[in-house]
Amino acid sequence: MPMLANPSQKYKPYTPLVLNDRQWPSNSMTNVPIWLSTDLRDGNQALANPMTVEQKTTFFRQLVKCGVKQIEVAYPAASETDFQFVRGLIGNNEIPDDVWIQVLTPAREDLIRRTIDSVAGAKHAILHMYNATSPTFREVVFRNSKEQTIQLAVEHTKIVRQLTEECTAKYGTVFKYEYSPETFTQTEPEYALAVCEAVKAAWGKAGTGDDRIIFNLPSTVEIAPPNHYADQIENFCRNISEREKIIVSLHPHNDRGTGIASAELGMLAGGDRIEGCFFGNGERTGNVDLVNLALNFYSQGIHPGLDFSDIQSVIDAVTQCNDLPIHPRHPYAGELVFTAFSGSHQDAIKKGFEAQKIRHAQAAAQGEPQYWNIPYLPIDPADLGQDYEAVIRVNSQSGKGGIAFLIKQHLHLDLPRKMQILFYQVVQAIAEKEAREMTVDDITTAFRRTYKFGGSKYAGRLTLRNFRISTERGDDPAEFSGDDVPDERRRFDGTLSVDGVYRVIRGDGNGPLSALLDALRTHLDIDYTIRDYIEHSSGEGKDAKAASYVEVVPVGDRKSSQSWWGVGLDSDIAGSGLRALVSAVNSAIGDRALPELKLSVGFNERSGQADIASAIVNSLGLELPRRLQASFFEVVQRSARDSGGEISLLALTDLFRQTYGFGSDDVPIELGHFKLVHADDGNGRQFIGDLTISGKEVKLTGEGNGPLSAALAAVHQIIKGELSIREYSEHSVGEGTEVVAASYVELLYEVEGSKKRSAWGVATDTDITASGIKAVLNAVGVMGVALGQ
Repeated sequence: MPMLANPSQKYKPYTPLVLNDRQWPSNSMTNVPIWLSTDLRDGNQALANPMTVEQKTTFFRQLVKCGVKQIEVAYPAASETDFQFVRGLIGNNEIPDDVWIQVLTPAREDLIRRTIDSVAGAKHAILHMYNATSPTFREVVFRNSKEQTIQLAVEHTKIVRQLTEECTAKYGTVFKYEYSPETFTQTEPEYALAVCEAVKAAWGKAGTGDDRIIFNLPSTVEIAPPNHYADQIENFCRNISEREKIIVSLHPHNDRGTGIASAELGMLAGGDRIEGCFFGNGERTGNVDLVNLALNFYSQGIHPGLDFSDIQSVIDAVTQCNDLPIHPRHPYAGELVFTAFSGSHQDAIKKGFEAQKIRHAQAAAQGEPQYWNIPYLPIDPADLGQDYEAVIRVNSQSGKGGIAFLIKQHLHLDLPRKMQILFYQVVQAIAEKEAREMTVDDITTAFRRTYKFGGSKYAGRLTLRNFRISTERGDDPAEFSGDDVPDERRRFDGTLSVDGVYRVIRGDGNGPLSALLDALRTHLDIDYTIRDYIEHSSGEGKDAKAASYVEVVPVGDRKSSQSWWGVGLDSDIAGSGLRALVSAVNSAIGDRALPELKLSVGFNERSGQADIASAIVNSLGLELPRRLQASFFEVVQRSARDSGGEISLLALTDLFRQTYGFGSDDVPIELGHFKLVHADDGNGRQFIGDLTISGKEVKLTGEGNGPLSAALAAVHQIIKGELSIREYSEHSVGEGTEVVAASYVELLYEVEGSKKRSAWGVATDTDITASGIKAVLNAVGVMGVALGQ
C-alpha cells in the first residue's frame, strides 16, 4: 500500500503542553545524571536470542568495569533463568558494595513476592514496579478506569513496602523503591501526577538524599519531538509535591530517532536519572544509548562518571553478548566515526593537527589548558583508547592532504606540497585501478616503492652504500659536520651500488649535494641539477633524524615541466640530503642504460682510481680509503704497463692480495693469542701477545693510548727506527652472522740515515680489535722493516 497523500486522515498530531513560561530552553547541561543500565533486562528481552547466564554475567562485569552504579539485572518473575541469574550474582559475590542491582516487576502480588525473593541477601536493591497509565492501555488493554488504575498502583506499593521491610529485617537488604507510570508520554499530564502522588503517599517513606523515591517517566513510545518530552518532564517537576524527596528518572526510547535528544532535553527540564542501554539496544528502535549520551557530556568538558577509555573492549563485550553489530556510523563507537575519506575533510584535519601542535606548545608554556579543536573530530579518539590510524582513510575520492597526513603519521615525513601532489597521483591511480579503499599499508608501501625509501626491500638501481665529505684544501678526509664553511669546496667520496655492482665515485662541488651530482656526472653519465631542497627534523630527542626532500630537473633546464622528487632520512643531515638526491635520481633515470665498469689502465686510458676501487669493493667487499685508493692505483698502473694497459678483475684482485698481504697465510708477522689490559697508570692500554715472525714465536708487550698504538709499541722492541700511524679506517663487511670488520692502517717509518717511507696494511677479522692489530702488522710486513730480537 502506498504512502497516503494526506496522512492527517490516519495519524493524529501530538497535543503540545501549554507551558508558556518553560525554563528548560535556558538551562545548561552541567549535572551528570545517575546512570541505570537496563541492558540485562530491557535490552535482553529485545533480543531474538536472549543472553545465556554466562553472557549476562560477562555483560554485568563490563557494566561494573565502566562504572555503572545502578544496573537493572532481570525480570526475575518472568523465568527461572532470570531468577537464578540474580541469585548467582548474589551468591558468587559479583556485586560490588557500591553497586545497586535493580529488578522489575508488574503490579501483581505473586510476582512482587517472587521478585523480592530473588534479591534477598543482596546489600543494595532497587525494586522497580510499574503499571500502564495511558488511555489506550487503561481502556483497551486492561479495561480499567482512572480510579482503578490508581488503586492498583497504591495497593501494590503498600505490598512492596511490607515485603521489602520483611526482607530487610530478615536478610539486611537495603531497598530503594522505583515506580513507573508506563506509557507516561501518552498519559494525561495531570493524571500522571495524580498517580505518582498517590504512590508516594502509599509508600510513606520518601525522604531526602538516599531516601528519595524514584519516579521513572518513560517515553515508552516516542510520539512527539523531544521538546514535548522536555515540557512533560518540566511540568511534572513543577507540580509534583515534595520535589526534594523525588528522583525523576527518564527512560527514553528511540522510535522517532530522537532518544538522545529527549534524554538531554529531559535533563534540562529537571531529570535526575537516565535509564538506557549501551549502544542503544532495546525494543523496536531501541532505548537511549548510554555510551553516546555519556560521551556527549565528555565532549563538553564534563566527566560523565562512566569510563570508556577502552571503548573497543566495551564494543567487543556488548556485541559478543547481544550478537548485534555496531553500525559503522554509530556515534563514537562506529568503525568509521573518526574517519574522513573526503579530500577537503582530510586536508582540514591535517591542518588542524598541525595548528593544534603549535597551539598546545604555547598553552603548555603558559600553563594553560591544551584544548582539543580539530575540524570534524569533536572528541579525541585517543581518549577512547583509539589510535589515529583510522582518522583518515583513502579511496578514489580522497585528496592529497589525507594521504600526506598518513605519511606523516606512519613514516614521520612532512611532504612538501609539490611532492604531495605527485604522490597523490600515484595513490589515485592505484585506488582507481583496484576500485577499493587504500589501507595505510597500501599507501606506505606505494610511497616506499615510488621513492625507493625504507631499506633494501625497496632499493632502486642506485643505492648509497657509504660516503665521506671533505674539504678540498685538506689532505685527510673528515666526516662531514654539517657546518657551512664559506669559500670551501666539498669533495664527495663514496660507494654506490649500481644495478647490483659496487661503484666507487668521486666528485667536487660547493656542497655535499653538488659534489654528489658531479660524481654521478663524471662516473655514470647521470646529469641533473637540483631545483628544490627542503629539510625538517623527524622524531624527538635521541631518536631524532633529519628528513630531506630533493627535486631534480635536467641540467640546464631549471624551468623544466618535468621533475623528479626524492626523500632521505638519516641521523646525519648530509646523509639525509644525499639519500634524498639518490632517491630522486632513481626516479629520473628510469630503466635507461648506465655505463658499465670496465678496467683499462694506463696512459690516456679511461679507467681511474675510482674504477679500480670499485673493482676491489665488488671482488673483496673492501671499501678502500681514498689515500689507499690512490696508492693502489699507482701499483696497478705500474703493473698494467707490462700488459698493454689492460688488466682483468682476477688479476687486479690477485695484485691487491699480493701487495698488501691480504688474506694470505704467508705473512712476515702473524698475530697469535693476545690480550689487552689497562696500563699501570690507568690512562692507556697494554698489549700482551704472541707474534710469529718468520716462523718463530715471540712474546711481546707494549703500552699505548689504545690497542693499535700499544701493539705498535710492542713491535718497536724488535725493530730499529720509529713507526707511527698516519691513517686508520674501518668498516663492516657482510651482513648478519657473516659480518666481519675490515681495517686499513697506513704506517710511516723513520730510521736514521734513511728516507721516510709509508705502507698500508689491510686485514679482516670477526673481532674489530684483532682486525686493526693485524692491519698494523701487515703494514709492517709490507714495508719490509728489518725484524729481530
